[in-house]
Amino acid sequence: MAGEKQADWVAAAADGVIAEGKNRGVDGPVVCASGISPSGPIHLGNLREIMVPHFVADEVRRRGLESRHVLSWDDYDRFRKVPAGLGLPESFAEHIGRPLTSVPDPCGEHANWAEHFKAPFRAALQQLGVEIVEISQSQMYTSGAYREQILLAMRERHRIDAVLGAYRTKNGGAGAGGGEGVADDEGDGGGDVDGDEGAAAGGEYFPYKPYCQVCGRDSTAVVSYDDGTTDLRYTCACGHSGGFALAETDHGKLVWKVDWPMRWAYEGVTFEAGGVDHSSPGSSFTVGQRLVREIFGGQPPLYLAYSFVGTSGAAKMSGSTGGAPTPGDALEILEAPIVRWLYGRRRPNQSITVSFDQEVGRLYDEWDALGRRVASGASDVWEQAIHARSAGPAAGPLPTTPRPFPFRVLASVVDVTAGNDAQILRILRDLDGGGTQAVTQSQTTQTQAIQTQTQIADLGEARPRLDCARAWITTYVPADARTHVRSEPDREGLDALSDEQREAVALLVERLEDDWSLEGLTALVYGVPKLQAGLPLDAPATPELKTAQRALFTLLYRLLVGADTGPRLPTLLLALGPERIRTLLAAA
Repeated sequence: MAGEKQADWVAAAADGVIAEGKNRGVDGPVVCASGISPSGPIHLGNLREIMVPHFVADEVRRRGLESRHVLSWDDYDRFRKVPAGLGLPESFAEHIGRPLTSVPDPCGEHANWAEHFKAPFRAALQQLGVEIVEISQSQMYTSGAYREQILLAMRERHRIDAVLGAYRTKNGGAGAGGGEGVADDEGDGGGDVDGDEGAAAGGEYFPYKPYCQVCGRDSTAVVSYDDGTTDLRYTCACGHSGGFALAETDHGKLVWKVDWPMRWAYEGVTFEAGGVDHSSPGSSFTVGQRLVREIFGGQPPLYLAYSFVGTSGAAKMSGSTGGAPTPGDALEILEAPIVRWLYGRRRPNQSITVSFDQEVGRLYDEWDALGRRVASGASDVWEQAIHARSAGPAAGPLPTTPRPFPFRVLASVVDVTAGNDAQILRILRDLDGGGTQAVTQSQTTQTQAIQTQTQIADLGEARPRLDCARAWITTYVPADARTHVRSEPDREGLDALSDEQREAVALLVERLEDDWSLEGLTALVYGVPKLQAGLPLDAPATPELKTAQRALFTLLYRLLVGADTGPRLPTLLLALGPERIRTLLAAA
């Protein structure tokens, strides 16, 4: 991010939303909308469906105006398939075709399947400071809230069919009742993704899909509909034939490409975002723009298409397959402002990669560097804006770590100490030194100043960042990649040292406590080859010295942890303490 200049997409979108609200004569808050189908684990791709409108709605609030961010839970969608990775029995497939709110919770902890997956997502949104109004589509449909809109769509079914027909392809078939040729894998934003446009058993088009009153599934086909009496008749694959008066009974829903524009008009939506697959020619948004105007008498929202979110190079996530990382997973290792920053710093049409590997340390470094630039007045207007939005919503900043030690340092300390709290506190106190210290984050050029007035009193001052580092080490770093400090000196390795190597180790041990701090130990490990060359510790590094430094690092890692690499050497030394270092290197 450092040095990257770009336009403020949030401010630009908020400008447009405010202007559109004035043009429409909106008397009250402008409405920004999101939609998610809780068909499985709600993943980091789904989170972008929330965060893009959130930043826009929140920017409107920062300007002293009213906004309302609604999340439509598409929990009246059909249960499409049993997600892999959840360990559910094959018998669970009997629920396919039923509304998500009619499928039992796989763990028996919540009212239904949908609520099982909503609950952790709600918790993550609260942790991220996202203010949202939830709307259950199951509740809206079954309560009759949309009854007039459904009756209108049924009366205008031939006009709707004509609009849809304008976008059908050869693959979808021409004429009434033909399916669409555009792939409808639009699960990132919510909505029914099966591409069923409401064909009836006899070929006539209907934009409404009843749920069977016997088996509860949507494996139905409309047989007939009477505009005068609103009597609807259907058949179901289960063998049942039935019907009801649509003006009196609420037991089905509009098909997705009619449902979405209906809600724009019903909610008065001014702004919405959607996955890029919503925005292709003939997709839901393209069709919806016409249907909301021509059928429902409303206006399409201002719209931003967002690109996909991946993890460690993954191209796209699918909540229906299970296993994709969730916002809760990310918040275990990333502080909430960093997650907000990841979603706000890129334009929506740019892809995002949320890393769970070694890149986590780099993310923290970049975030900390941004904070320093903002605090020192060295940042530009865009950086100031994105930092403020990331730190928290308009209502106020999110909780922060009082003592934000570099994440790489905390991770190394947790690793080396095997998570022992007493040892962690000892090392962090050594890092503090009772005053202002310069803490080296790497063995090259990255540094970060930790400003302290007094020594850290307890580990609570290093949280939540310390907990994030602990979670990352224990969950995402393989056991064979963690640090295992030798319990006894490597006698064979020590005996095989050359005279030059023995001299280097002796110099290190001799000067260990000259400056027992991370800064002092950093200077020492880089300085030993300089001392051997008869140079002062602050002598500039030459290519020959850099080669000697790398060789010394490898030697020390082998003697201390039995590997060629490990956590940053100064941090490792600080964690071990002078007595243990002397013990492991005593025979040198």
